[in-house]
Amino acid sequence: MKRLALIALGLVIALLLFVSMTERARRAVFMGTLFQGFDMTDEFADMQGLFPVHVVETSDPIPLVESDTSVPLPKAYDYDGETRDLRSFLDETDTSGLIVLRDGEVVFEEYSPASSADTRWISWSVAKSFVSAMIGIALEDGLIDSVHDPITRYIPELAGSAYDGVSIEDILEMSSGASWDEDYGDPTSDITRFGAAIVFGYSQDEFAATLERDREPGTYNRYNSTDTQVLGMLLVRTTGMSLAEYTEVKLWKPMQMEHDAYWITDEPGMELAFGGLNATLRDYARFGEMYRNGGRWNGRQIVPEPWVKRSTVPNKPHLQPGEQPGSESIFGYGYQWWMPPEGDEGEYSAIGVYNQFVYVNPTRDVVIAKTSANQAYGVDETTDREIETLSAFRTIARAVGGER
Repeated sequence: MKRLALIALGLVIALLLFVSMTERARRAVFMGTLFQGFDMTDEFADMQGLFPVHVVETSDPIPLVESDTSVPLPKAYDYDGETRDLRSFLDETDTSGLIVLRDGEVVFEEYSPASSADTRWISWSVAKSFVSAMIGIALEDGLIDSVHDPITRYIPELAGSAYDGVSIEDILEMSSGASWDEDYGDPTSDITRFGAAIVFGYSQDEFAATLERDREPGTYNRYNSTDTQVLGMLLVRTTGMSLAEYTEVKLWKPMQMEHDAYWITDEPGMELAFGGLNATLRDYARFGEMYRNGGRWNGRQIVPEPWVKRSTVPNKPHLQPGEQPGSESIFGYGYQWWMPPEGDEGEYSAIGVYNQFVYVNPTRDVVIAKTSANQAYGVDETTDREIETLSAFRTIARAVGGER
């Protein structure tokens, strides 16, 4: 009998090891085929089928208000000296969902056959703006003393790494000085190593401690997903909660989001703060609307208003939009939010790879959220279409919100 029990136990262990290896193999295929022109629609709509997750529950959900009058999208927009067809653009970027709010009311909403109002779609780097919001809340709650504090005051194991002594603010502004290459098409880049660490179950916290410094912090804007991962670590250390728990307590339940969400995690259980949030299109739009209203939702202050203002306006020379030696991007940058290189309507946006967007136009009282699986994203330098997307959004905002 004992021998049979041992055999049974051995079979169970072998089965668990097989399942574990199968999951890693599936993740490896997924990560290895990103930015290679493959259709990722099914994966983006069901990331919990590939990764471990932490659920973020809502409470007493309240649907967004539907406008009495739906508004058709404009047929065309101008970009790069040309007039382009908007419907063709949405199709070419594999748009899975598009929603437009005017004064907080839904005036347009559309999904592809592969998605619906109930689909929790991967945010990718749109999640960075959610992390920023929670840093602002933790600061208001007194859990973080100042954004000028060195991150190593709260995460001492980063001593000796690129983040040793770097201020929280410099990390928020993607100006940590850490050496980083976020070339999605380069198999040897840092972002690829980052992905490999996820595939093979390594700790993202430990990965952050391996980065080295190559610039003076606070002097150069370089997009670095590990910067946001470090901010996620900061939230976990200062709140005593997982990132999912803090998201639930401070955002999802107070805002009465329409659907539960989830964060994908590494195998040790740390959320992928840089891009692992999965939520519905309507709840992404609700987050943008809350920011449009200065951090308020239904009369309740969710994110401190000064934090919203500081997050969405670049206030240092190297963070300004346009070509300049202090930045690798022509976008402006705030606290994990992007400002377009052109436009005078106070616009800002959360942006994720494969064309995920939460766009806010405070001048027109318009918020637009877009989920996508743009197969061409990252294949070469011309296929990301992020600036073009913002041009299309600006045209929609003007048509929906009217001239101001």
